[in-house]
Amino acid sequence: MTTLTIDRHDLALLDALQHSGNATNATLGERVHLSASQVSRRLQRLEEAGLIAGHAALLNPAALGLGVTAFAQVILERHGEARPDAFERGVAALPEVLECFAVSGNADYMLRIVAPDLAAFSELMMKRVLRLPGVANIKTNIALHTVKHTHVLPLEHIAQPNRPRQRVRYAGD
Repeated sequence: MTTLTIDRHDLALLDALQHSGNATNATLGERVHLSASQVSRRLQRLEEAGLIAGHAALLNPAALGLGVTAFAQVILERHGEARPDAFERGVAALPEVLECFAVSGNADYMLRIVAPDLAAFSELMMKRVLRLPGVANIKTNIALHTVKHTHVLPLEHIAQPNRPRQRVRYAGD
């Protein structure tokens, strides 16, 4: 794994991009005090290094009729190595499952799921999720309201000295 050196301009650019992903290079440049061409070169370097994983529009689930958000803890049967792979392929094919994490603790996987309503959620769980390969048990929680939901990653730790880095090295002022 190669180490990427970033500076305060790169950090400011990453932060600005997280808050305004559709901003032009000129607008980003104004925010981080760089020219549009400098922003373009830096963005290309950060993308090539894998720090910027992609670009997307954040849609409002409720405005699109997806009023139910649920979290499911999935426990798999313990029958060989093929089960997790088959389960993961099955989950990847379900568009209602927005996130799936292999986790430690009482469950094997944690899923974040959206559905239009409770009836649709129930049908999804009973007819599709429970029938995925290897599923032994599922515990679900329905979100009552959102307290915090963000896509913005914290970046302060990168600029702190004396903190071990695995992938990014900060070239401070």
